[in-house]
Amino acid sequence: MLQENTKPAEGASGKLGMLKKIGLTVCIGLLLTVTTVYADDNLEEIYHVYLDGEHIGKINDKTVIKNMMDAKVKEKEKDYNGFSMTIDEKVSFVSERVFNPEYNNQSVKNHLEDNLSVNTEAVELKIADESVGYFKDRKAAENVLKKYKGKYIDEDVLKQLSEKDNTNPDYKQQALVNKEMNNTTLELGDSVVTDVTLSEDVTFSGQEVAPSDVMTKKQGLKKLEKGKLEDKVHKVSEGEVLGDIADKYDLSVEEVLDLNDGLNKDSVLQIGQKINVQDYKPFVDVIVKKEELKEKTIDNDTKVTKSDELYKGDEEVKQEGQEGQKEVRYALKLKNGNVTNKEIINEKITKKSKRKIVVKGTKVTPSRGTGDLHHPTVGGHVSSEAGERWGSTHKGIDIAGPSNRSILAADNGTVVSAGYNDGGYGNKIVINHNNGMKTVYAHLSSINVSSGETVEKGSKIGVMGSTGNSTGVHLHFEVYKNGSLENPQNYLN
Repeated sequence: MLQENTKPAEGASGKLGMLKKIGLTVCIGLLLTVTTVYADDNLEEIYHVYLDGEHIGKINDKTVIKNMMDAKVKEKEKDYNGFSMTIDEKVSFVSERVFNPEYNNQSVKNHLEDNLSVNTEAVELKIADESVGYFKDRKAAENVLKKYKGKYIDEDVLKQLSEKDNTNPDYKQQALVNKEMNNTTLELGDSVVTDVTLSEDVTFSGQEVAPSDVMTKKQGLKKLEKGKLEDKVHKVSEGEVLGDIADKYDLSVEEVLDLNDGLNKDSVLQIGQKINVQDYKPFVDVIVKKEELKEKTIDNDTKVTKSDELYKGDEEVKQEGQEGQKEVRYALKLKNGNVTNKEIINEKITKKSKRKIVVKGTKVTPSRGTGDLHHPTVGGHVSSEAGERWGSTHKGIDIAGPSNRSILAADNGTVVSAGYNDGGYGNKIVINHNNGMKTVYAHLSSINVSSGETVEKGSKIGVMGSTGNSTGVHLHFEVYKNGSLENPQNYLN
């Protein structure tokens, strides 16, 4: 509406002026109305299209773009069955009515087709703020973690623990459940898992990502098992070359060189030299707490007593020992299947051990004879006297027909010699009784003592035989006193 700036007149002339103004206003209004109706009939509505706020063109039909976008989403949903898709970018329309509009539906459509990306809603799994990957939903991500835990603990046990958690969300209630599990009666050899946790915090967050970035359970598990790449320092050992180091960390020689300025293929490595490498470290450790009941042996101790009734070097078992048994309940902590801590909760003795008692002799064997000779055989008779025999002197006596063939020391003394004699004696023992007397034992089949050994009166020194110049199994026995040959029968009891 137009507005005048003149002031209105008084009286008749004023009334006439007012009528003129009214008429003029009506005429202008009718003219504007006719013009507006004519203009509206010739205007056409178009739409300015914006992609993430950037103007890309004009169209006259929004359905062309909307249909294209719907088709693009459906095509992706067909490729990735079960995924819900959305267009990632923001497409907006601003309408305008204009005379003789200019627009290009196909050009705008082609531009959008080339630049629009289709995303899906996914869940990002993070461990200690380190992204493991994207999964279809939280359940899929949790299943990957469950499968990873299953490497170190039976999935049925995980399920039982999960059910405990679900039925007892309250911390105090769960503590009571853990206490109840700790008091579970176990049979020997059995174990029970009381807790399974991860060493790092795990978070889940919704994200829109390209469907190709969404991992399967198999891919997620493989990545968790492989771990994350981190820098590490390797110390060169003797004989190592660059190729050896690269192979150890699954790297190429070129990759090792890229990590170490100043190093080249021809560099001579020094022992202890530090080389930068990269190695995989687990995203997270699986911590398992369990209890087990084992049977353990209780070692018996040994008590040693001394006795002068036994000779030094001799011993006898006065009481046989016996091992005991006990049941031990352990609390174990395992990291990735390896025991890192083991403590005893309680133990019960089921069989007491019995002490072994050993008596050791302190008596020293005297090397000086008593002068009274013990019979050198176990029974038997003198088959040949000392003196003249067959035209020569028989230096001792022959004893045959004993109840057993053991040869005994006639008195305490020291073995002067023990071995085979070429002079016809065969196996022969000579004992010095250190009191002026000496005894000789000949024709033995075997010898039980050695030169320098101290022997006790009546102890076994050999076995009767027929070695050397002998007519049969018997003992040839000689006695000397102060170097003179004596008749043995004068000294035997």
